[in-house]
Amino acid sequence: MNASSSYLKLPPFEELVELAKQNPEAFAVFKRDICEEMILSASQKMQGRLWAQQSHIDRVVNSSKNPCHANVKLMQELSSQMRKFQNALNYTPEREPEYHADVIPLHKYRQ
Repeated sequence: MNASSSYLKLPPFEELVELAKQNPEAFAVFKRDICEEMILSASQKMQGRLWAQQSHIDRVVNSSKNPCHANVKLMQELSSQMRKFQNALNYTPEREPEYHADVIPLHKYRQ
């Protein structure tokens, strides 16, 4: 399947909410299947990166305390990625990227 030739059609939001409430396992299967279908519809070149991104999203969601916490964590992730993207777009060779790190000499820990 090619993303440009056909688009996935999701059920109405209310149906998805009801499925998630009534049958969380079926909702998880649906979510996994729809994500897989989207990833497989991408170019072969992008699929590896998309699988890695989906794995990261799944880890963030699974480590969250509740759905609201998952949304906050995912929004933080998205904001971080957008800042990196913005910095890449605004990069000029004359201006070095701003990285801040406290460098602590190793010998201080060996005392």
